[in-house]
Amino acid sequence: MLIQLADISVPRNLRGPILVDEYGLPRYWAAVWSTASAAQLADSTHLKKLRHIENLYQHADKLLGRSALDDALGMLNDDALATILESWFVSIRNQPQTTGGDEKRWLTGLDFVSSVVIWVSKSQTGHLMRRIDERLQHLSMLYRQLHVKKAKPIEAIRSLPATTVKTLYELLDPESSLNPFPRVRTRWRVFVSFILMLHQGLRRGEVLLLPVDCVKSAFDPKQGRIRYWINVQENPYEEAGTDPRYSKPGIKTAASIRQVPVSEATANTIDSYAQNYRGQPQHSFLLNSQTNMPLSTEALTKAFAEASQRLPADVLKELNDRTGKHSVTPHDLRHTCAVMRLHQLLLQGDSLEEALQKLRTFFGWSKTSAMPSRYARAVFEDRLATVWNDAFDDRVALLRALPKGH
Repeated sequence: MLIQLADISVPRNLRGPILVDEYGLPRYWAAVWSTASAAQLADSTHLKKLRHIENLYQHADKLLGRSALDDALGMLNDDALATILESWFVSIRNQPQTTGGDEKRWLTGLDFVSSVVIWVSKSQTGHLMRRIDERLQHLSMLYRQLHVKKAKPIEAIRSLPATTVKTLYELLDPESSLNPFPRVRTRWRVFVSFILMLHQGLRRGEVLLLPVDCVKSAFDPKQGRIRYWINVQENPYEEAGTDPRYSKPGIKTAASIRQVPVSEATANTIDSYAQNYRGQPQHSFLLNSQTNMPLSTEALTKAFAEASQRLPADVLKELNDRTGKHSVTPHDLRHTCAVMRLHQLLLQGDSLEEALQKLRTFFGWSKTSAMPSRYARAVFEDRLATVWNDAFDDRVALLRALPKGH
């Protein structure tokens, strides 16, 4: 079972998710793995991997008895580990339906076992060390050839249709009579998150990490005007391990730490929310809930699900026809932003290669990420560009509605 250690009596560096058995006792090697790996993983990724590892523990308990996996790992019982892994793979593979998530579950469990065996085997010497190393290599070569499900071809990423985006602007305008949220604070909170994800291409977790003073500014003598930007990073005002949210947002990778330019209109919108509608909570995060707690990932996702329910039938039909979706998620806004940013770069004369490199910096992708190329295909398939103006960030009117196409 996965639980969160968050009590103030627990040392700060030990707070966080942990796996326990049916009696509430920690899964020993999972705790060791978690301590060694947590700093390298985003909180959401850490939680997903722990859930996969817990599934492996539960299977081993049913197969060989309580604490079977920890015992096999601690004693380097390669026969027991082989039995557990092979049986677990078969149980996953024999499900009525398998998905890409099942493949990730299998690989996460395999990597966990391999990592722990390597750690434990380093304490051994002589013949036992060589035997374990040979057995581990054999098991790794064997099991990595097993796949729960053949990988599907990469699906094309599609931005939201123009009608969907235009309707969202109308629905989420804090002053709109169509706005589905009754409280003015909620309206502004959702609208600001909408702007940050659609205009700045921020991930949901990145939006939820922003401090209240996230927008920075300085006078640019070359351009003769004030320039605005946002530093996408961990919140500098909050200590590690003190975030009270169950699903803790985090920076996905090292490449995700970046500076993102923002327009004056977007900066003013964020400032208006912070000064007038955020309230005065005891935390430093920009997005504040109705109960004066940092806004959760679940609450933000739910807000866009509620907004999606207010989309007219014809808009929903086009959304489904174009994307196969029945509702809008926060990440759909990032997809849409990426497609439009690439479209704008190509229109201003950048080569495709140069434009893709600029996207890497803006959206926080690593040098080896294939994401920019996937968006390139989306640009050439998309029709949204016909109703979006090149001056995407320069006109306050775009914070209310999209301009008409030509």
